[in-house]
Amino acid sequence: MILGLDISSSITGVSIVDNTGAIIYCDHIDTRNKNKFPTLLDKGRYLKEQLQKIKELYNIEEIYIEESLQTFRSGFSSAKTLSTLAKINGIVSYLCLEVFDLHPTHIGATSARKLCGIKVPRGTKAKQFVMDFLLDSDPTFVVESTRNGNPKPGFYDRADSLIIARAGLELCKQKKSKS
Repeated sequence: MILGLDISSSITGVSIVDNTGAIIYCDHIDTRNKNKFPTLLDKGRYLKEQLQKIKELYNIEEIYIEESLQTFRSGFSSAKTLSTLAKINGIVSYLCLEVFDLHPTHIGATSARKLCGIKVPRGTKAKQFVMDFLLDSDPTFVVESTRNGNPKPGFYDRADSLIIARAGLELCKQKKSKS
């Protein structure tokens, strides 16, 4: 089974797929509560607990993590945000090694989407496009909505982690076909 993670400092998407790409598990871990998680290390401790629960329930063979943003994009990311994302990504990457004894592979969001056959048209919001793609192509992927019809917090993260897991599966298949 392949574990895909979409890590952020607020909500981390977690998906597990089998060797056919079928969803075994798709959820998110919410660490937005500043009282419960005042520091990144507190978030890391909680994420470790959640990863340990996953290890107890599933036989994870590979782990894929979405790379954190590396460059500025106007209106999206400040130096502080990029630094925080890199820190939490590093913490969770290490926790994956510690908990599962597996080195995670990092994959860029664009590369992951490409491996899954998703081409986001210019000017289109990638997160919404990915969500729509999954809703249209996988009846087992379900999204809860707010009363205004928007996805509830965490569901974009679930979608992104699922794409990362399926891209990881595709990379595993490519590796096997080469050997």
